[in-house]
Amino acid sequence: MVSDIKQVPESVAGEAGTAKGDAAPEVSGTAGVEDPTPATSANPEPPESSPEQSPRQVRNLSWFVTRGRIWTRRALILVLRVSRLVSTGIRHIRPGLRFLWRSLLRRWRRSLEFRTVLTTLLLAVTSFAIVGAYLSNQIANNLFQERLAQAESESRYNVKQVQDTFDGAQVTDQSSVITLVYDTLTAVEGRGSVIQRRYVFEAKPEQTKPRNRWVESRASDQLTVRVIPPELRKAVQEGGKQQFWASTQFPVGNEDRPGIAVGNLVTFNGTAYELYLIYDLNSAQQTLNEIQNVLWAGGAALVLMIGAIAWYVTRNVVSPVSHAAVVSEKLAAGQLQERMVVKGEDEVARLGASFNHMAASLQEQITQLATLSQMQQRFVSDVSHELRTPLTTVRMAAEVLFDARDEFDPMNKRSAELLYHQVERFQSLLSDLLEISRFDAGAAVLDAEPQDILQVISHVIDGAAPVAEEYGSEVRLSARQKSIVVEMDSRRIDRILRNLLLNALEHGEGRPIHISVAANHDAVAVSVRDHGIGMSQAEAARVFDRFWRADPARARTTGGSGLGLSIAAEDTKLHNGWLQAWGRKGSGSNFRLTLPLRQGGTIVKSPLLLEPADFEFPGSPSERHMLVLGTGSAGSPVQPGPDTGRRPQTGDGTGEAP
Repeated sequence: MVSDIKQVPESVAGEAGTAKGDAAPEVSGTAGVEDPTPATSANPEPPESSPEQSPRQVRNLSWFVTRGRIWTRRALILVLRVSRLVSTGIRHIRPGLRFLWRSLLRRWRRSLEFRTVLTTLLLAVTSFAIVGAYLSNQIANNLFQERLAQAESESRYNVKQVQDTFDGAQVTDQSSVITLVYDTLTAVEGRGSVIQRRYVFEAKPEQTKPRNRWVESRASDQLTVRVIPPELRKAVQEGGKQQFWASTQFPVGNEDRPGIAVGNLVTFNGTAYELYLIYDLNSAQQTLNEIQNVLWAGGAALVLMIGAIAWYVTRNVVSPVSHAAVVSEKLAAGQLQERMVVKGEDEVARLGASFNHMAASLQEQITQLATLSQMQQRFVSDVSHELRTPLTTVRMAAEVLFDARDEFDPMNKRSAELLYHQVERFQSLLSDLLEISRFDAGAAVLDAEPQDILQVISHVIDGAAPVAEEYGSEVRLSARQKSIVVEMDSRRIDRILRNLLLNALEHGEGRPIHISVAANHDAVAVSVRDHGIGMSQAEAARVFDRFWRADPARARTTGGSGLGLSIAAEDTKLHNGWLQAWGRKGSGSNFRLTLPLRQGGTIVKSPLLLEPADFEFPGSPSERHMLVLGTGSAGSPVQPGPDTGRRPQTGDGTGEAP
């Protein structure tokens, strides 16, 4: 009786089984009887050659050596040429791959549609790969288990039939034994149109009982005992009547097929034999391959369909957003008539309608503001021009009264002096208003020519000397070079520097004023530093506004109009330069003017620091205040937050501080 089947673990050592299997002589499937005659070699060893070889043999040996060297050299040349071609191809392909990778990264960053579709495809491929691998593994396991159960059942039945046949056999001669074994094993093999079961019949090695030497080994289809795993042989030899199985491969023609080997021990005439039934799993493997092909083909088709669906859906959602972005950019560029195309009644359509309504409202408001601004500018310009004639008459009369003030009584004398000074201030204000109106109307023209900026600075210092003497402030000039030629409008630069210097004298509280000048290869910078009351964050944010004063209740002693820094900012924009201000309450302020050396040039870095080098910063960076003035898209000052003093704005809104 055969016991329950047991699987042979693959980790069991097979040295003993291999040794035992190799000890027994092997006989092919057609030779059932051991050949008693000793085997002779089909290729006997050639006799030893004589020490003396013929000249012909020497010539043949020399020819082979020569040809071998030639072919070796040719092979080396071929290898070198192939390696050069490969290296050249890699050098040419690498830039293309790098360009492709950068293009994909740029598209990934800038395209929401591309990013969404690619992410969907990657997730779909990953999901289908996991599900496909799981299904394939389950199908393969089920097919194997089904075939294994069938093999176990058939093996028990066939081994029992073989053992019963051997037990009831009444044969004693060699031919009868061979015939009985051959017929019994042939019946077990079950030949048909397709052979699905094969056998290997091998005498158990190292038996102590007398052995029947008439039948040593047999196998079907020229199989040998080597197709049986050594672990399985060892388990069968040591397991008695138990049945064992193991996965194996066996050759069929020119291919190796997967199979299941089921092993048992049978006895015949007192000799123990190992009987292995090998079941072909090639049909199951083909079925599994077809199922896997269907799964992968279906998965690829589904991935493509999912990608197409994701692209269609994403395009329908992203296209209106992209269109809105394009329209927004055009609106920001001043094309206020641009609108979105609205289709349907869904959420995207409502978004487009709301966007168009917002754009129409903005256009109307911007148009109204532009009209109002033009009216205000025209009003200021017209009033300024109309006031020039009567103001000239009033000034002439004020001058006459001022010159004759010594003949008046004290009250009339004081009145004449006040009238003269206020008329002079009124004329200065009127001139500033006319200049501002020219900037607003776009009529300001830059008359640039090469000139030494140090001469302009010296002229400004000389002109402000009476004011400096009145305040008791010393003006100090520090220049790194003796002459710096700049293409500039000297009249406008003189006005900028005069405004900065007078502003520093007024707020310097009698302390020294430092003017620093430096230049690099593309720009020149002039800084005006005072050590007076300084500026707070709110004051620094409005320092270039028109008619603005830090303390409205404080009377002006220099007679300014409140438009000096605004006009200076406009003059700086005409030069494509930077005008920047830094300040800290109680520690003074610093104004820096940076101009390109050549007209139309750009500024990369200012030669001077905006934050003074002589100032220690005890507070946190958030307590430092500065205003950066640039030429933005709307022509208005750019006002950064705290601690932004090291990034000035250039004419296009970008810049770099030292």
